Amino acid sequence: MLRPEVNGGTGRTYLPPNYCMEFDQEFVEYIVKNLVNKPDEVRTERKVDEQGILITVHTAQDDIGYVIGKAGKTAIAIRTLLATLGAKHNMRISFRIDAPDAGKRRFEDADSSSVAPAAVASGSDDLSVDSLTF
Repeated sequence: MLRPEVNGGTGRTYLPPNYCMEFDQEFVEYIVKNLVNKPDEVRTERKVDEQGILITVHTAQDDIGYVIGKAGKTAIAIRTLLATLGAKHNMRISFRIDAPDAGKRRFEDADSSSVAPAAVASGSDDLSVDSLTF
Protein backbone atom coordinates (compact mmCIF):
# COMPACT_ATOMS: atom_id res chain seq x y z
CA MET A 1 0.00 0.00 0.00
CA LEU A 2 1.42 3.35 -1.02
CA ARG A 3 1.28 6.29 1.32
CA PRO A 4 -0.18 9.47 -0.15
CA GLU A 5 1.96 12.55 -0.04
CA VAL A 6 1.18 15.51 2.17
CA ASN A 7 -2.18 16.99 1.08
CA GLY A 8 -2.24 14.61 -1.87
CA GLY A 9 -5.76 13.69 -2.85
CA THR A 10 -7.04 12.26 0.44
CA GLY A 11 -6.24 15.25 2.62
CA ARG A 12 -4.41 13.03 5.10
CA THR A 13 -0.93 13.95 6.22
CA TYR A 14 1.62 11.32 7.22
CA LEU A 15 4.20 12.61 9.65
CA PRO A 16 7.72 11.30 10.18
CA PRO A 17 8.28 9.30 13.39
CA ASN A 18 10.51 11.99 14.93
CA TYR A 19 7.55 14.40 14.88
CA CYS A 20 6.32 12.72 18.08
CA MET A 21 9.30 14.18 19.98
CA GLU A 22 7.36 17.09 21.49
CA PHE A 23 3.88 16.38 20.19
CA ASP A 24 3.10 13.88 22.96
CA GLN A 25 3.75 16.49 25.65
CA GLU A 26 1.66 19.12 23.85
CA PHE A 27 -1.09 16.54 23.33
CA VAL A 28 -1.33 15.75 27.07
CA GLU A 29 -1.18 19.43 27.99
CA TYR A 30 -4.01 20.22 25.56
CA ILE A 31 -6.23 17.46 26.98
CA VAL A 32 -5.58 18.36 30.63
CA LYS A 33 -6.05 22.12 30.10
CA ASN A 34 -9.49 21.42 28.63
CA LEU A 35 -10.47 19.26 31.62
CA VAL A 36 -9.54 21.54 34.52
CA ASN A 37 -10.97 24.80 35.91
CA LYS A 38 -7.57 26.53 36.16
CA PRO A 39 -5.81 25.83 32.84
CA ASP A 40 -3.15 28.48 33.51
CA GLU A 41 -1.76 26.35 36.34
CA VAL A 42 -1.26 23.23 34.20
CA ARG A 43 2.37 22.38 33.57
CA THR A 44 3.91 19.28 31.97
CA GLU A 45 7.38 17.79 32.13
CA ARG A 46 8.83 15.26 29.70
CA LYS A 47 11.63 12.84 30.59
CA VAL A 48 13.18 10.39 28.17
CA ASP A 49 15.15 7.37 29.37
CA GLU A 50 15.84 3.79 28.31
CA GLN A 51 12.37 2.67 29.43
CA GLY A 52 10.57 5.23 27.27
CA ILE A 53 8.99 8.63 27.76
CA LEU A 54 7.46 9.84 31.03
CA ILE A 55 5.11 12.81 30.92
CA THR A 56 4.36 14.31 34.34
CA VAL A 57 1.40 16.65 34.72
CA HIS A 58 1.28 19.29 37.47
CA THR A 59 -2.08 20.95 38.18
CA ALA A 60 -3.72 22.96 40.91
CA GLN A 61 -4.68 20.87 43.94
CA ASP A 62 -8.40 21.46 43.29
CA ASP A 63 -8.17 20.19 39.70
CA ILE A 64 -6.44 16.85 40.29
CA GLY A 65 -9.80 15.09 40.60
CA TYR A 66 -10.80 16.24 37.12
CA VAL A 67 -7.64 14.77 35.62
CA ILE A 68 -7.96 11.47 37.50
CA GLY A 69 -11.70 11.17 36.90
CA LYS A 70 -14.25 8.93 38.56
CA ALA A 71 -12.55 5.66 39.53
CA GLY A 72 -9.50 6.79 37.51
CA LYS A 73 -11.28 6.45 34.18
CA THR A 74 -10.11 9.79 32.76
CA ALA A 75 -6.47 9.04 33.59
CA ILE A 76 -6.80 5.57 32.07
CA ALA A 77 -8.32 7.07 28.92
CA ILE A 78 -5.39 9.51 28.59
CA ARG A 79 -2.95 6.62 29.09
CA THR A 80 -4.76 4.62 26.40
CA LEU A 81 -4.46 7.52 23.95
CA LEU A 82 -0.75 7.86 24.77
CA ALA A 83 -0.23 4.11 24.33
CA THR A 84 -1.80 4.37 20.88
CA LEU A 85 0.35 7.36 19.99
CA GLY A 86 3.45 5.56 21.26
CA ALA A 87 2.63 2.37 19.36
CA LYS A 88 2.33 4.36 16.15
CA HIS A 89 5.90 5.61 16.63
CA ASN A 90 7.27 2.46 18.32
CA MET A 91 7.73 4.15 21.72
CA ARG A 92 6.46 3.60 25.25
CA ILE A 93 4.83 6.71 26.69
CA SER A 94 3.87 6.80 30.38
CA PHE A 95 1.68 9.37 32.11
CA ARG A 96 1.94 10.54 35.71
CA ILE A 97 -0.17 13.00 37.69
CA ASP A 98 1.84 14.86 40.30
CA ALA A 99 -0.03 15.61 43.52
CA PRO A 100 2.45 17.54 45.68
CA ASP A 101 0.09 18.53 48.51
CA ALA A 102 -1.85 15.26 48.77
CA GLY A 103 -0.32 14.34 52.14
CA LYS A 104 -1.18 17.67 53.77
CA ARG A 105 -4.74 17.65 52.55
CA ARG A 106 -5.50 14.11 53.66
CA PHE A 107 -4.43 14.62 57.25
CA GLU A 108 -5.17 18.30 57.95
CA ASP A 109 -8.36 17.42 59.87
CA ALA A 110 -6.67 14.76 62.00
CA ASP A 111 -5.85 15.80 65.55
CA SER A 112 -2.37 15.40 67.04
CA SER A 113 -3.32 12.34 69.12
CA SER A 114 -4.09 10.17 66.10
CA VAL A 115 -1.48 7.88 64.60
CA ALA A 116 -0.15 8.87 61.17
CA PRO A 117 -0.07 6.24 58.39
CA ALA A 118 3.24 4.58 57.51
CA ALA A 119 3.80 6.72 54.38
CA VAL A 120 3.64 9.94 56.39
CA ALA A 121 5.53 8.56 59.37
CA SER A 122 8.41 7.36 57.21
CA GLY A 123 8.82 10.79 55.64
CA SER A 124 8.05 9.64 52.11
CA ASP A 125 7.38 12.64 49.87
CA ASP A 126 6.26 10.57 46.89
CA LEU A 127 2.51 10.74 47.33
CA SER A 128 1.77 11.21 43.63
CA VAL A 129 -0.29 8.99 41.41
CA ASP A 130 2.02 6.52 39.66
CA SER A 131 1.62 5.55 36.05
CA LEU A 132 -0.10 2.35 35.07
CA THR A 133 1.66 0.00 32.74
CA PHE A 134 -0.06 -1.57 29.77
